[in-house]
Amino acid sequence: MISQLSWKIGGQQGEGVESTDRIFSTALNRLGYYLYGYRHFSSRIKGGHTNNKIRISTKPIRAISDSLDILVAFDQESIDVNAYELRENGVVVADAKFGPVLPEGLKARLFAVPITQIAEELGTSLMKNMVASGASWALLGLPLSVFNKAVEEEFGRKGPAVVEKNVEAVKKGAEFILNQAGGPLEEFRLEPADGKEKLFMIGNDAIALGALAAGCRFMPAYPITPASEIMEYLIKALPKFGGTVIQTEDEIAAVTMAIGANYGGARAMTASAGPGLSLMMEAIGLAGMTETPVVVVDTQRGGPSTGLPTKQEQSDVFAMIYGTHGEIPKIVLAPSTIEECFYDTIEAFNLAEEYQCPVILLTDLQLSLGKQSSDIFDYKKIAIRRGKLTDQLPELGENELFKRYAASPDGVSPRVLPGTKHGLHHVTGVEHDEAGRPSESPLNRKRMMDKRLAKLKFIHVKDAIKVHKGHAEPDMLIIGMGSTLGTIDEGRERLEAEGIKTAHITIRQLHPFPAEELAPHINRARKVVVVENNATGQLANLVKLHLGQGEKIHSVLKYDGNPFLPAEIHKACRGLIAWQR
Repeated sequence: MISQLSWKIGGQQGEGVESTDRIFSTALNRLGYYLYGYRHFSSRIKGGHTNNKIRISTKPIRAISDSLDILVAFDQESIDVNAYELRENGVVVADAKFGPVLPEGLKARLFAVPITQIAEELGTSLMKNMVASGASWALLGLPLSVFNKAVEEEFGRKGPAVVEKNVEAVKKGAEFILNQAGGPLEEFRLEPADGKEKLFMIGNDAIALGALAAGCRFMPAYPITPASEIMEYLIKALPKFGGTVIQTEDEIAAVTMAIGANYGGARAMTASAGPGLSLMMEAIGLAGMTETPVVVVDTQRGGPSTGLPTKQEQSDVFAMIYGTHGEIPKIVLAPSTIEECFYDTIEAFNLAEEYQCPVILLTDLQLSLGKQSSDIFDYKKIAIRRGKLTDQLPELGENELFKRYAASPDGVSPRVLPGTKHGLHHVTGVEHDEAGRPSESPLNRKRMMDKRLAKLKFIHVKDAIKVHKGHAEPDMLIIGMGSTLGTIDEGRERLEAEGIKTAHITIRQLHPFPAEELAPHINRARKVVVVENNATGQLANLVKLHLGQGEKIHSVLKYDGNPFLPAEIHKACRGLIAWQR
């Protein structure tokens, strides 16, 4: 028996690849396995090759696997594109309809199953995904009853007749391949799972749920890949709690509506990707100048311009930190797991109100759309903090205004909601005095700039850097952000097995940069390697900007649209060690 296995399904977009993956992984989740998924899909609604890969394990995992055990192929292109990942004696389950052929020299087993034919005999070719699912599930020797339950959940809303037909399709696929293979493949039989109840979700859903738990009740947004699922989740959920979602005409409208709602006292957010964030920058500057809290999610994707809308990248770091014209206080957080997506979203709302500034939650496509197992969220950990929001104000004198932007040691002034008694003040995007009145006085300008930027000295997020397993004085310290967490850790473990002393840190607070916390770890390491999905080493340059020591800092970069594999991290770091020696 084995402790982990990798399964992939490929075909043309719109062919049922996504639903097959969803039902297959849901059934595995019901059995208690840990899962980590990756979606490769085209930037169009229908057509073009797409594949979904799932890693199944009896232990927690946070990375896709280097190799592949089972490939389910709906067309020859799926074999041609993905067969190179198959390990020796891996398995291809393919639709006999297209006459599947394995690449020359590939040491794999091919099971040609009449997937489409069986589906058509049952009434419609649309059920071929269930035939394929049943076939690959049967090879693992897992109970069909669990899979059928997942089928029932998927199709139950369409009525018992549809459920029955799909269950029959699963059964026919399983029967055919078991007859062809002579029974389940023993080398693919998984060890029993721990049976522990787990969540299985994408990062976008965790962010949406976190926003809901944080008290967010309004989301204006414009659809864009890979952020749209946040909006889609909240469209269904927010009305149940008295909230609403508005699809705006563009991203400028979305962010300005969110700022306005926060000014009015509601907790509001918006979410987009790189192109949308570019449009939002002027308004984010407005939030900084007026000291209005707002939460914005940036789900990074391949750029620039339209770029690679459905592919992995981490190239918005500098844009999120420095993108606004002028200088404002701003917080940029980068979660790296499903759990962090949930809890960091709640913290983002708290920080936005405590420091009265924009907070950007920076994810990437793999974290946003890759499904992962997660521990059940602990709602007892949730605390709502609204900062210096007050409705108890002293009476104003004649012609006097409330000093909304009064100086304070931490740069944060008392905040009031519109209509608060004795809280009348100006709000404007031009430079202003303590009461909000426009002012171009050089003395006032410097005083107000210093006041706003003073906030940055006090901003601190718990676990701003996350120190993972490793040596206190490593030969190599590997640093990353976002979805690279698990991949780096697996690469690091392989280096350790070769006798190389390593350590691993994930930077979660990108701005203000946690230089003091990171510095001791940089100082103790012989070599520092920064792993990131971009072409210019933005995270590495942030480290150099704040801590220097450029001579010991090296970059491992990937910007072809695909996430890192553990083997790539291991190989690149191994090469740097060999070069050093």
